[in-house]
Amino acid sequence: MLREATSLADILADARVWKLKDGAARASRPVWPTGNPSLDMRLPGGGWPTASLVEVLIDATGLGEVQLFLPALVQSQQRLPGNDVPWLVWIAPPYEPYAPALVQQGIELDRLLVVRPVTATEALWAAEQALGSGVCAAVLLWLKGSDDRWLRRLKLAAEAGGALGVLFRPQRHRFESSPASLRLLMTGGCSASHLELIKVQGGQLGPIALGES
Repeated sequence: MLREATSLADILADARVWKLKDGAARASRPVWPTGNPSLDMRLPGGGWPTASLVEVLIDATGLGEVQLFLPALVQSQQRLPGNDVPWLVWIAPPYEPYAPALVQQGIELDRLLVVRPVTATEALWAAEQALGSGVCAAVLLWLKGSDDRWLRRLKLAAEAGGALGVLFRPQRHRFESSPASLRLLMTGGCSASHLELIKVQGGQLGPIALGES
């Protein structure tokens, strides 16, 4: 069963539990492969950058945007000797996560927290707390919009907590400035979705072929 947090009090309670000792929360984390060789080749280090904010601009939900990150989410939960399995946090997902499919992929549901905030401000606050907690491997956040000040706060929280922050927003925000270190545009097509790198620090811009293994 997926764990859900329906109030800010739930998040605060979990945040108090998620404290690590001896500075472990600031331990460096690896780059996680995307599962797509073409995309890995375009990204600095060969995968999704941890301790950073990634922005995915979409023209609709359900294009396979979550599948982009599933290999990284699975790898991020692999238990290290002497360490607990890190948390994955999904905030304001547009659809109900399908637990059997996630288990089949290798996600540990007892370390997956689904947050359903009432307002966008609560969603942003919850994302900032989770990213900066030091025990979340990745935080996925769905928003219709946000201002640059909040995005910078999310980026700083991801850097401080060593987490991968993924922000899904409508593609209309493409031409707005963003502090995200990596930005992708994902659009639907007749037979498949299309992916394009529109901002990457130290990588190569341009379209990416999807569906490779």
